[in-house]
Amino acid sequence: MVIVVFSSCVSSQKGQLNTFSNQSNCNQQNIYNYEVEDLPKPIHEIALDTMLTANFSSNSLNIANAIGTLDLLKVFMSKKKEYRANKLLENRIELIEIHQKINQKIDLASLEISAVSSEIDCEEERADQIAFYMKNKEADTESKLTVGTIIAGATGSVVTGVLAAKNTKGNLADIVGITSGVVEAVLGFLILKQSPGIDFFHVRNVLKDIWEGNPTSELFPPSIWYYLNYYNPNEPNKPPLREQMINSWMEFGQIQSNKKEKNKKPIDIYFGEGGKYTADQLKNRAKMYDQLESVIKLMKQDLKELMYEIDKQT
Repeated sequence: MVIVVFSSCVSSQKGQLNTFSNQSNCNQQNIYNYEVEDLPKPIHEIALDTMLTANFSSNSLNIANAIGTLDLLKVFMSKKKEYRANKLLENRIELIEIHQKINQKIDLASLEISAVSSEIDCEEERADQIAFYMKNKEADTESKLTVGTIIAGATGSVVTGVLAAKNTKGNLADIVGITSGVVEAVLGFLILKQSPGIDFFHVRNVLKDIWEGNPTSELFPPSIWYYLNYYNPNEPNKPPLREQMINSWMEFGQIQSNKKEKNKKPIDIYFGEGGKYTADQLKNRAKMYDQLESVIKLMKQDLKELMYEIDKQT
């Protein structure tokens, strides 16, 4: 009865692990459908009113452009000028209404950032949790192999010593010594080589969109995709945030971009739909998610700066 229950528990645990590694509940399959024309026009290609450039930083204007509030910002500054010239209640109400519309846009953008970040954080935790489970299994197996190596070595030494002490004829002592040595070597080799893999799938893969850098993305809303890919040719030493991430992954050895077959397989795993992962690869994937989440959350700093600069105008 105990054996049956134990076997049932193990099977249940494996079933839960397989479900967790093969399926993700981190997103309800939200898909963003938009064309290149729907993305914000690059800020450096827009003729900005001097009222905007004189009162807002370049970061604030760029984030305002990303979330579609640049025109509202221009109207806001115009209404503020009217109100200062003629402080009628009507002008004040109009100014407040424009302010509210801008705040609503900022709040919506903040919610989008939080939604995307929560999906990325969830996927990070999923990869990290399975990697933690695998590392524990590896440590347990390594402990057992180490104990086996010690026992094999000790047993071989004791038996060889006993046979030598009894002056046993023949080469039995040598055979025992060689056998125990071979067992130790095999167990030692298994300790070094043991790195079991696990099937881990991610049909919806935000890292793939970052890697490929297509004009649009089904997994990122237009505002975030614009923000990640914005490049100002007047600042050639400042590549898009998306490219900065990829460069960081390559420089720190998280991925390798050359065409050697041994390096192609991990890239196919990370930026495809999944496959056989080691624990270290899963931990690396979790770190890549963490880095992406951090970059996306930088948008909130720019949104905060934009709100601060708007509030200074009221």
